[in-house]
Amino acid sequence: MSFENLNQAEIYDQFLRLEKEAEQTLSQIQNLRKQFERVVEENNNLSIENKNLRDRLTDIENQNKSVENERPEMSRSRQNLEKLYEDGFHVCNMFYGSRRVEDEPCAFCLEVIYGDRNRSD
Repeated sequence: MSFENLNQAEIYDQFLRLEKEAEQTLSQIQNLRKQFERVVEENNNLSIENKNLRDRLTDIENQNKSVENERPEMSRSRQNLEKLYEDGFHVCNMFYGSRRVEDEPCAFCLEVIYGDRNRSD
């Protein structure tokens, strides 16, 4: 577009339109920057939380390993009973073989599996 053929009013109107477009573009850029800052902040917070959770998970795993190392090893037959119990079946002499309703715990079964862990099987 040539400015030579435009009168002053048309040039002024073009400046106003261009200024308005520039303001709109600046506003969009500022909004995008604010959104980006929020995303970066959230990402940093999630990264910190993720690191803390990983550290906590490592601590729990180490605690579990130390507890497992402290417990005496179960015999093969007790391990089989434990597996049946975890699969939802009773292993006690009162209800042997029946399904545990909603996998409710059974003190009798737990006694059969874990009771007197120090005796030889």
